[in-house]
Amino acid sequence: MTKVSDKVLYPEPSYKITGLLFEIHNSLGRYCREKQYADILEKMLKEANVPFKREECLPMEKIDDKFTNRADFVINDELLLELKSKPFVTNEDYTQVHRYLVASGLKLGIIVNFRNKYLKPIRI
Repeated sequence: MTKVSDKVLYPEPSYKITGLLFEIHNSLGRYCREKQYADILEKMLKEANVPFKREECLPMEKIDDKFTNRADFVINDELLLELKSKPFVTNEDYTQVHRYLVASGLKLGIIVNFRNKYLKPIRI
């Protein structure tokens, strides 16, 4: 019988980040701006000594023009975290994270929408 953690990609950083996200949601509530949540998360990641990059620039090339995308957070060079604060997560949000994963070569993306009454991080 396999354990759940055997099936989860990057279980340790995922659970640690998810715990921090719940702490933020519990303390700030669900009606702050995305930047406020990101600022608090950045502070908490520093305090927890978790390596991360904020507003990480992810290059994408198309024909001769260069475009860039910015991921909210890249944690441990393993997972990408995209924060939202809006009524609901859309297909465009999924597409955005998928595009970021392709551009970065990372295997795991997490979308979290702080506007929900109950926080539900979505793994992609």
